[in-house]
Amino acid sequence: MSAEARGHLAMLVFSALVAGSFSLGALVANQIAPMAITAARFAIAAVVIGTAACLTTGIPRSAARAPWRYLVLGGLFSAYFVLMFYGLKTAEPISVAAVFTLTPVMSALAGWVLLRQITTPRMALALSIGATGALWVIFRADWQALRAFQIGGGEIIYFWGCAAHAIYTPMVRKLNRGEPAVVFAFGTLLAGFVILTVLGWPDIRATDWANLAPIVWITLLYIALFATAASFVMVQFSALRLPSAKVMAYTYLIPSWVILWEISLGRPVPTPLVLVGVTLTAIALILLLKSEVRPAHAVDPALD
Repeated sequence: MSAEARGHLAMLVFSALVAGSFSLGALVANQIAPMAITAARFAIAAVVIGTAACLTTGIPRSAARAPWRYLVLGGLFSAYFVLMFYGLKTAEPISVAAVFTLTPVMSALAGWVLLRQITTPRMALALSIGATGALWVIFRADWQALRAFQIGGGEIIYFWGCAAHAIYTPMVRKLNRGEPAVVFAFGTLLAGFVILTVLGWPDIRATDWANLAPIVWITLLYIALFATAASFVMVQFSALRLPSAKVMAYTYLIPSWVILWEISLGRPVPTPLVLVGVTLTAIALILLLKSEVRPAHAVDPALD
């Protein structure tokens, strides 16, 4: 399997894992402070990823060079997760997942600014279709709401978190200096935990950890092990092998995964009109993943 194919496979698994965090997160968003649960998830994920790094590649001294890199990446990803929980306090999981599908458009822009990655006409078309599908779901196929631009406060808050996530993806490639994905992810998680602990200490101290509801602990373990630790490595792994827009293209699958999560948790099935938006995001994914035509002798060093 080529390096590019491995990057695609990692992001496919990423989309399935991340979708669960929206449905589970909505269940506990009003039971624990966003800073507190995000700090805890980073702590657990850092232990898991750090252990994995020690048992596999090891953590070389060279990984400690320019530690500010981890603070930048950890700050961006911390902002994303905290704002996600703030958004889920009032927004529906499917709607929030639809906002997340706007990330590829922002990531393509960030990729051009930071790395001069070019978005081809077909990729631009795909991103436009995906954004249209996302807006369709966000406004629940209500054209009156769209014309009035009546979008909820939770979606707006989460949008800014998605902006941080979009910048994070090309920054991984820009700041990585040859460290293995698992080592780079460990440094980022550790830095994120430090940032969250400093900024969110009042919330962490005020949380009654011993008396949290079981669903909060279930959600915390899921988002720490699957939606943070595993997906963190997958994004970093893929970002070193694929253009930023293609990495984030897999977010177009997340609303579909979230719908399945919601149905499994006993929530009602969305209306057929809303599902039209989901279909548009799926079409966008197919367009984005189609390989560009390149001469046979052309080699992209980033994919070696």
